[in-house]
Amino acid sequence: MKTEVVDLSPTRKEIKIEIDANVVRASYERISEQYAKMANVPGFRRGHTPRSVVQTRFKNEIRGEVLREIVPQAVQDAIEEQKLVVLGEPDIHLDNTEALEKLGASPVSLHVHVEILPEVELGEYKGLEAARRLRPVTDADVDRVIEGLREQSASLEPVEDRGAEIGDTVTVNFTGKFVNEPEAEDINVEEVDVELGGPGVQQEFTDNLIGVRADETKTFTVNYPEDFTSKGLAGKEVSYTADVTAVRRKALPDVDDEWAKTLGEDLESLDALRARIREDLQSRSSFESENRLRSDVMRKLVEAHQFEVPETLVEHQTQHRLQTLMREMMGQGVDPRQTEINWEDVRAQMREQAADDVRGSMLLEHIAERENLAVTDEEIEEEINRIAAAQRQAPEQVRAALTKQGGTTSIADRLRNRKALDLLIENARVTDEEWREEEEEAPEQQEAGDEASSSAASEDETETKAESSSPGA
Repeated sequence: MKTEVVDLSPTRKEIKIEIDANVVRASYERISEQYAKMANVPGFRRGHTPRSVVQTRFKNEIRGEVLREIVPQAVQDAIEEQKLVVLGEPDIHLDNTEALEKLGASPVSLHVHVEILPEVELGEYKGLEAARRLRPVTDADVDRVIEGLREQSASLEPVEDRGAEIGDTVTVNFTGKFVNEPEAEDINVEEVDVELGGPGVQQEFTDNLIGVRADETKTFTVNYPEDFTSKGLAGKEVSYTADVTAVRRKALPDVDDEWAKTLGEDLESLDALRARIREDLQSRSSFESENRLRSDVMRKLVEAHQFEVPETLVEHQTQHRLQTLMREMMGQGVDPRQTEINWEDVRAQMREQAADDVRGSMLLEHIAERENLAVTDEEIEEEINRIAAAQRQAPEQVRAALTKQGGTTSIADRLRNRKALDLLIENARVTDEEWREEEEEAPEQQEAGDEASSSAASEDETETKAESSSPGA
């Protein structure tokens, strides 16, 4: 077998392969013999059909079997001969199709496109300049958290001395009939809580339920917009009969020592609560500042080392980023399929970010190798326990999941890259600067350091009646 490698780019190579005629002929004869033993051909006893007849009658089938036998093995042998570490599946192209008409008479030629990791030349990676900015925690920040806790502690109290007002919660049994669609099934939902003027509540519900009292009945029509979140209601006109069962108002607790004590056994006063909140906010601010610093250093490292990265890894990381975004959207109650997001534009933007993720990960791996950074079994065990605690799983469950993903190698790679990034931070020229709101980065930029240090190359961590169950939202 003859092989030749042509460099197409730092990450792509073409391997030209010529499979010897004798190898092709041996495979052709062997497979033809197998067909002759098994073939049922009219006029011949099973197993006694002449090979020439079998080769003519089953020409395409035999040719396919021969190619499936000799081509993958030839490609694998060529890759090993050229000492290439290939990413993804080789892209195979047959060249001399005329050799396939008479198998074994001449060599079979093909060429293969493969992706490989590029050679990375490390430049200066110590002494990178970066800024540390710490978001200040103000009394207003503490007050906002206090107000949020107060909202969470709110209760709903019956309203008996007046009709419903904006901000009240009206509990309703709804019966809805689709106007102009008499064959459509009615909507019947009970005990629906509608916060008048609340987010996501159709204005018609607020307008028609203002002033109602318990045990009243209201009839009104709602015209849903074409882009309504529930496809079963979008663009439809529905006539509702609303039987009001209760009207309640939100009662907020007084902000005092007694209320503070209900939020934690170790909180003895409102001052203690405010101190706890300030401490938590300062801790979050420090964490945010450290993440931004790490992202800044990673960005400077990548900017100083521009090189081509394999498309296979970029595509993998792009898909990882998209899946992460969709999980976050679903976690916030947003269906990614029912948004007006241009996913092609999002994917294009994420491909650029993914390329830097891959580039950053490769740089960290080379820095770790140059600095002889190692990961111990104890550190891997600690990381597994940390992941288990964060995911509220047993360590054994995390290990089982890791086994399906290639064992603890991914954990070791992530820890090694993290150590490399820690080394960059320790050796960076960091200046402390005042917080400037305009310097706030987009979420995907904030995550850049973590994405790169984790594993751009290896790490992975119905339309029914139910759609109409809350017709006002």
